Amino acid sequence: MSTKKKYLLGMDCGTTNIKAVILSEEGTTVAEASRPSTFISPGQNMQEQDANDWWRQSVEIFQSLAQQAGPEVVKNIQGISISSHTVSMLPVDKDGVPVRNAMTYQDSRSVEELQYIVDKVGFEKFVKIVGGQPSVAFLPCKILWFKKHEPELFARTAAFLQASSYINFKLTGVMSSDIDQATRTQCLNMSRLSWSRSIGDAIGIDLNRYMPRLYLVDEIIGKVTREAAQETGLVAGIPVIAGCSDAMASMFALGLSELGQAGESSGTTSLVFVGAKKKSRMDLPVITRPCAISGMPWVFDAPIQTSGAALKWFVDKFAAEEREYCEKNGLNIFDYLNERALQAPAGSNGLLFLPYLLGERAPLWNDYARGLFVGLDMNMSRDDLIRSIFEGTAFALRNVVETVRKSGGKCESLRICGGGAKSRTWAMIKASMLNCPVYLLDDSCGDVPVGDALLVGNRVGVFGSLAEGVEKTIKVKEVIEPNPQWAAVYDKMYAHYVKVYENLDEELKVMRRDVLDIQQTQLEEKQREEMNSRDTVA
Repeated sequence: MSTKKKYLLGMDCGTTNIKAVILSEEGTTVAEASRPSTFISPGQNMQEQDANDWWRQSVEIFQSLAQQAGPEVVKNIQGISISSHTVSMLPVDKDGVPVRNAMTYQDSRSVEELQYIVDKVGFEKFVKIVGGQPSVAFLPCKILWFKKHEPELFARTAAFLQASSYINFKLTGVMSSDIDQATRTQCLNMSRLSWSRSIGDAIGIDLNRYMPRLYLVDEIIGKVTREAAQETGLVAGIPVIAGCSDAMASMFALGLSELGQAGESSGTTSLVFVGAKKKSRMDLPVITRPCAISGMPWVFDAPIQTSGAALKWFVDKFAAEEREYCEKNGLNIFDYLNERALQAPAGSNGLLFLPYLLGERAPLWNDYARGLFVGLDMNMSRDDLIRSIFEGTAFALRNVVETVRKSGGKCESLRICGGGAKSRTWAMIKASMLNCPVYLLDDSCGDVPVGDALLVGNRVGVFGSLAEGVEKTIKVKEVIEPNPQWAAVYDKMYAHYVKVYENLDEELKVMRRDVLDIQQTQLEEKQREEMNSRDTVA
């Protein structure tokens, strides 16, 4: 290959695997590699990962990329960007050596510490500072747990890093915090975009001492060192930017390049992005975060708990008849459900589905909400039932989009990537639900490391603009326009979707508490019966 060509390296350290690509200036993938990640569960409600494994797997990936691409490509890599799952608590000593395993966002051992912090700071003040509801997933309670339960290890700690910032440190020797992941830690004062003194006081530490310097996501923090180059097969001197969360990298992978374009990374769950000109208030259900897209200084990003998972739930629990038909006729069950859904009219003949099978994140933020079918009657058909699943998940999407629109977000079109982009029926429903065109991306698009490569490519000048990089790299498979008749139906039904939940919110909370009590009692009774049975046999 010609040495005049320029290349970019994007990597994502995800929850289940680490993967990376080398992207050419033409937007084509030159090399790609991945390695699985592993979880460690040392006890109940404990989820950890070994940072040494992050680096070991990263080294293997870098070496694989270098071998695939060849030395001419590697020496013309213009920049590196790394994203990662977030939020994790990785304490390191003054030399950057991990003091213990990283506690990941799934780790929920620090419930008592969270309550202590909220009581000390005050709920309303806490929310106003961090711009979100207090949760055991985030850093303050994890740091306090670490400080209380492992004081000797805490005494050795010099800094707390995220997965991507640890890999960046191993590449460059520089400890850093990217502003995107910092906004997700609940340690940052979101109004000032600086580490919060109040949160630090509640934990009993100076966050400015333990949290590395803040960098913009596309800011160059350093260059690949000679030692890192020898270990990875890269070349010394490649610029490395601060990077971001896998959430933000997926936004770039969607090809968002200007205000008005919204995106959905649609899979088992969904992540929705809507740009804004102005920073939002901090007490909203969904808030803005700094964004590196020119003309889109802020972006709302909102997770939806159950999207594709709702369809899989229906297939697993209720679609035996459809599964049997597909097996006999050699059909894909999900393709078949797409066809069946179109046999029912918009609105599913009055059947509403609320897809809160695992609670809901944005914009409700509670774990007690549960799924509902409303409007069942004797005339309901299976096609109505199937379509209501598609529509219910689209209503959840509209609930997020309407929330951020009222808060200053701008959604004039929606770009979809991931497994959800394969469903044309779902896209047709979403276009009419949001009353805007939906852009379906090619199956080759939407991979998170590509978003990382686009981000650094814009920063180091490989692309004249992010829009240019998107045009070269992200391919639109089809544009679907709203159906005016469907849109009119959804406008009427959406009001009922919102009201049903609002009217049942408190009841669902109480009911969930009682159900958990009942289940615990039943479990204890079953255990006693089993013990008595074993004693009788003995």
